[in-house]
Amino acid sequence: MEISRARSSTCCIFLLLSLSLVLCAFSKSPRPISDVEIREKKNQCYTDIESGLWGWQCKSSAIAKENCALRCLSPVCYELIYESDPLEEGEKDLIRSQEYKYCLRSGRA
Repeated sequence: MEISRARSSTCCIFLLLSLSLVLCAFSKSPRPISDVEIREKKNQCYTDIESGLWGWQCKSSAIAKENCALRCLSPVCYELIYESDPLEEGEKDLIRSQEYKYCLRSGRA
């Protein structure tokens, strides 16, 4: 009987610790991503694109490269903001750009 209680207590403690770790993993980041971090990550995406990791279609034009870099930086934010209407040649969409940055900083990325 004493062993059974010890096991129950150990299991309960283990379950509580596991639950707290899961909750911490899914909680928002305590600090939003900075412009410098975004720039560094995006530059790494450009490097990956140029090396061919994203396929030839991402190197086919400047705007294709930009769409791929945005997708690389945050697939979730790209899907929310740009996937249904990707950037086109010569397009400067400041509103969607701000929405994308907001998405990145809100922790959805």
